[in-house]
Amino acid sequence: MKRVERYYDNNTLREWQRLERHRTEYALTLRALARHLPPAPARIADIGGGPGRYAIPLTQQGYTVTLLDLSAGNLAFAQDKAAETGVTLAEVVCGNALDLSQFADESFDAVLLLGPLYHLVVKDQRRSAVRESLRIVKPGGMLAAAFINRLAVVRWAASEDPMWPIEKPDEVERLMTTGVNEDQGAGFTDAYFCHPDEIIPLMESCGLQTVEMVGCEGAVSRLETHINALEGDAFEAWADLNERIARDPTLLPSAEHLLYIGRKHSLR
Repeated sequence: MKRVERYYDNNTLREWQRLERHRTEYALTLRALARHLPPAPARIADIGGGPGRYAIPLTQQGYTVTLLDLSAGNLAFAQDKAAETGVTLAEVVCGNALDLSQFADESFDAVLLLGPLYHLVVKDQRRSAVRESLRIVKPGGMLAAAFINRLAVVRWAASEDPMWPIEKPDEVERLMTTGVNEDQGAGFTDAYFCHPDEIIPLMESCGLQTVEMVGCEGAVSRLETHINALEGDAFEAWADLNERIARDPTLLPSAEHLLYIGRKHSLR
């Protein structure tokens, strides 16, 4: 995990700005959370929440948000941004999604895992992270988890590195077969890119009841330039349209970022 930590320490501003470049993903994720989170001031654990992109607006809405991240750089950035917006995060903790021992059982109303699962390249670690998050959420509580589809890398290569399958066939084969990206000092860090069909079985095997899956880009993956330039009602109209597409189960495999919403079973 040191390589992941180093990547985010060195790319904190880029990570914050990513959701400015991908406004539809951000808007649709916030809308999904609004549909399923309990009312404020419920306690939310934002595990692997990076520079606070979700922790800060949720705090502004009145939620009591604990932000945990592997990267000290991300956390310092989040605290500065929170201060700029006039809010205070309930807790800011440097830690690992695999070990949440600083938090008591059933101490949160909801947990967000919007980053860790695509940096845990071993399946048993992904399962452990989900189970550890479930331990700290109350029965009936919501868990939201983000995944990156294997298709995202292919789309990136088509637009940014068209020689990829010719110059790096072994890397292509590894990615398409295993979903694993290895940090080689350039580009993205260690990551796991999923197949959409594996998400629900993984999450339900950990003890979750599936509520919803969302394809966070709707129809605009890598087609966002003109949409990003819109403001007000024009952007919201496109967000409404993309939300309809994002919630269509038949179109989920075409999304780059996938959001899983589930609830912890009330009875053990």
